[in-house]
Amino acid sequence: AGTTRRGFLRSGGSAALVVGFTLPAFAPRAQGATPAPNPMVTRGAGPALNAFLRIAPDNSITVVCGPAEMGQGVLTAIPMLLAEELDADWSRVSVMQAPADAAYANPMFGMQVTGGSTTVRAHWEPLRKAGAAAREMLVAAAAAQWRLSASELRTEKSYVIAPKGSKLSYGALCSLAAKLPVPAQPTLKDSKDFKLLGKPLRRLDTPVKVTGAARYGIDAQVPGMLIAVMARAPLPGAKAQSFAEADAKAVPRVRQVIALPSGVAVLADGYWAAKRGRDALQVKWDLGEHATLGSAGISNMLDAAAAMADVLARDDGNVRDAAANSATSIDAVYEAPYLAHACMEPMNCTAHVRGDEVEIWAGTQSQGPAQGILGQVAQVTPAKVKVNTLLLGGGFGRRFAPDFCIDAVLLSKLSGKPVKLIYTREDDMAAGFYRPASVARFEGALDAKGVPTLLKVGVGTPSIMAASGFMKIPDSGVDPFALEGIHDHPYDISNQRIAYGRAEPGPQVWFWRSVGHSQNIFFMEGFIDEMAAAAKKDPFEFRRALLTNQPRCKGVLELAAERANWGRALPAGVARGIAL
Repeated sequence: AGTTRRGFLRSGGSAALVVGFTLPAFAPRAQGATPAPNPMVTRGAGPALNAFLRIAPDNSITVVCGPAEMGQGVLTAIPMLLAEELDADWSRVSVMQAPADAAYANPMFGMQVTGGSTTVRAHWEPLRKAGAAAREMLVAAAAAQWRLSASELRTEKSYVIAPKGSKLSYGALCSLAAKLPVPAQPTLKDSKDFKLLGKPLRRLDTPVKVTGAARYGIDAQVPGMLIAVMARAPLPGAKAQSFAEADAKAVPRVRQVIALPSGVAVLADGYWAAKRGRDALQVKWDLGEHATLGSAGISNMLDAAAAMADVLARDDGNVRDAAANSATSIDAVYEAPYLAHACMEPMNCTAHVRGDEVEIWAGTQSQGPAQGILGQVAQVTPAKVKVNTLLLGGGFGRRFAPDFCIDAVLLSKLSGKPVKLIYTREDDMAAGFYRPASVARFEGALDAKGVPTLLKVGVGTPSIMAASGFMKIPDSGVDPFALEGIHDHPYDISNQRIAYGRAEPGPQVWFWRSVGHSQNIFFMEGFIDEMAAAAKKDPFEFRRALLTNQPRCKGVLELAAERANWGRALPAGVARGIAL
C-alpha cells in the first residue's frame, strides 16, 4: 500500500474537475468507468469520468466511493477524507457508489473488495492526496485568472479567496483547473488543522435510509424479471436425485424449474409463488460422503485434530522442561460451533445475461473478484460484466462469497430472463458459509509464586484460506486465521508451543466478522482467567504482570480497569470480569 504504487490520473473536460488515483497495474481497465445513478447524490454530479471527485459548475461536489456500504459508514468516511483536504463545503458534498472497476481497488488488497476493517486505513492517504491535489489545481486556476501568486491565496468551504476578500467558487474554476497537471505530491494538512476528520458529522446515507429511498440488493427491480427460490443441498456435496417438477409448476405463477449444481430453483412471477413452488418440489437427495455428518462427529474430529496438532506456529523456550518443573498444572478444552453470519438482509442477487453481456445488482463486498468469477460462469470476458453495488443489509464477510451471485447469473443465462434470486431466512442460516467450528486444547503451568511458565495450545479447525479459493496456506502449513488471537497474544510467557491441526468435517467455512479472533480471543482470555484463578491472583493484576514488553496493551488494560472501577466492591449477585 506504499505511495509508490499509486499515481494520480490526468483528467480533463469542460464541465467538471476530476481527480483520483489508480493502481498502475490496473490502469488499462480503468478507462471508461461509469458510476451508476445513486439516491445519495442530491445534486448534479458532472460527467462520468475515472475519478473519485467531481466538481460541477453549480459548486456541488460528488465523491465516488469504491468500497461497499454495509452499515459501517464508508459512504461518509470516504467523502470526509477527500473533502477535508479539498477544503470543501460539507453541506454541498454528495456521494456516489463506484462501479466495479480496478481503478477503485482497495490499495491494501490490490482488488476492489470491502473487508478486514481496511477501508479507512487503505484510503487514508490516497483519498486525502486526491483532495489536496484538486485544491492545489483550483488555487492555481484562480491564481492564473487573478494574475496572483498561488501562495497569496487561501481556500475555505469550496471557494478560493484572494488577499482582499475576492472569491471564486470551485464550480467556476473547475473547467480551467481540469486542464492543469495533477500535482504528484500535494501538501497534506497537519491533523491539528482538520475541520472534518475526527468531528461528529451526520452520515450522508441516513436521509435515504430514513425515507426509504435507499436501495439495498433486495430492492433491485428489472423489467420482466422472475423471482427465484432454491431448494438447496442439505449437506455438503449432496445432489438432487429426483424432484417433483410438475408439482412445482402446478403452483400458480410458477414459470420454470431449473436444476443447478447447488440445488433446484423455482422461478416465478413473485417471491411467494416461487417459495410455494420450491416447497412443492419434494426433492430426494443423495447425501453422499457426508450422509452421517452430525455435531458429535464434528466435535470428535476437531478434538482429535487439536490433540494431534503438530504444525507449529510458535515454539519458544523448552516446553518439556517447563512442564516437568512446574508447581501447578492447568488444562482446559474450549469449543466453538459453526456460526452463520445472520445478516439482516438475506442473500440475494439480481442478474441479467444478455448475449455476451452480464449485469448484476447486488449488495456485495467483492465487486472486483465478482467480475472475473461471473465472467467465467457466463463465459464472457470480465469487461462484459457490470456490477451495480447496492447497499448491504449487513455483510460481516458473508457477502464477500460469490455463491448467490453465481447462482443468479446461471439462472438468468439458463432461463433467458432477468432473475432475482432470494434466499429464504431458513436458507440463509442453513446454506453455508460459516465461521469455522473450532476446538482448542490448552495446557499451562505456574511456578511456586504463581507466575506462568508454560503455555501449550493445539487448535483443531478447518482452513478459511483453503476454502477461499483465492488464498494459499503458507509453506509453514499454518493458516494464520485459524490461530490469530492465540499465536500472536501479547503475554510474556517464557515457554510456549502453539500448533495447528487442520481438520475438514465438510461444511463450507468462510470469513466471519473478526475471523479467527472471534473464537480465539474467548479461548485465550478464558484460559488466562483459569491460570489466574489457579495462581489465586486478581485477573487484572495477573494480566498486567505479563505485559511488561507490551506498553500499549498494558496501557489499554489499565485504562479499562480504571474506567470500570476495578477492585471496588460489587452488590450481591453482580460479577465483573476483564479481558484484553
